[in-house]
Amino acid sequence: MTNALDLAAPSVRKLAPYVPGKPLSELEREYGIRDSIKLASNENPLGPGTKARAAIAKSIDELGLYPDGSGFELKQALAKHHAVSAERITLGNGSNDLLVLLAEAFLTTEVEAVYSQYCFAIYPIVVQATGATARIATAFPESHAMALGHDLDAMGKLVNDKTRLVFVANPNNPTGTWVDTNALKHFISSLPSTTLVVVDEAYIQYALNDLAMDASKWIDEFPNLVVTRTFSKAYGLAGLRVGYALSSVEVASVLNRVRQPFNVNSLALVAALAALDDHEHLRRTAELNAKGMRQVLEGLKALNVCVYPSACNFVLVDCKHPAAEVNEALLRQGVIVRPVSGYELPTHVRITIGTEQENARMLMALRLALE
Repeated sequence: MTNALDLAAPSVRKLAPYVPGKPLSELEREYGIRDSIKLASNENPLGPGTKARAAIAKSIDELGLYPDGSGFELKQALAKHHAVSAERITLGNGSNDLLVLLAEAFLTTEVEAVYSQYCFAIYPIVVQATGATARIATAFPESHAMALGHDLDAMGKLVNDKTRLVFVANPNNPTGTWVDTNALKHFISSLPSTTLVVVDEAYIQYALNDLAMDASKWIDEFPNLVVTRTFSKAYGLAGLRVGYALSSVEVASVLNRVRQPFNVNSLALVAALAALDDHEHLRRTAELNAKGMRQVLEGLKALNVCVYPSACNFVLVDCKHPAAEVNEALLRQGVIVRPVSGYELPTHVRITIGTEQENARMLMALRLALE
């Protein structure tokens, strides 16, 4: 057979696949260890709430049937939650799916997309896959109060009449940085009507207590605004893969033209519906994260590392040593974190906030790794 790579679309040939965080089973299999912990993928250490668990258990007998392809009940609940019409909501297999749909629907080889230097890795992947031209804005320097964060002025200067999508993660992964509410709103208002701005709010539930950054409230004001959300993080449903986008009815209609039928499975639909109403689980999640963040930041002070401000459930740490070496030393102690060398940060690791016990074990392991 002819080399499959030669048959692939030109825009796909140079793509590097996204590499997810190492699973616990793989670490224990490769290193022959037990009782490892994973603080690499920003998962909720509490997992799903009691309401989501009960909804999943109740729905087991219906797995022989296809899911509701329109996600009617979940969309109605989300519409009420955000005070918008259900026609403005597009469901996805995680918010990652929505990012792919946006690229497929609006990018071609003749247009451009803009994103920041240290943005979520999926933005460059979905843009390159379409053959569109990527315009990458330089992030704030280390000397800035929001080091490595989005420089909206720099991003705005890259926008032109060919720009179809602008990606802004708020808060941002992997840096944990955020964009000021007024600055973000001004930035959106400055964009031409031919440019869609995608505000990725995967971590918004971790930021709302301290920072009012909820862009979903601006959907009526800006027809070119798309806000993506996920149930993978604070809601604890990462394994079920369910997210959604809020947009104008017109944009949602376009997205539904490329959205795959049954892209959200039955268990994800019922779990997300139940999770949306589980305010106690969100409260416990935020409380655990705030307490854990204080514990981790205090512990990192004793180490010769640089820690960046974070509005998420993780911290970005410059270990001042090659991240691959630090990561290897941690793996041998049964601790999985996320080296972010692929983001052009060769000495940095991203560490998820876990339980009190997990945080303590990570801090001890990191101290030994640095020694």
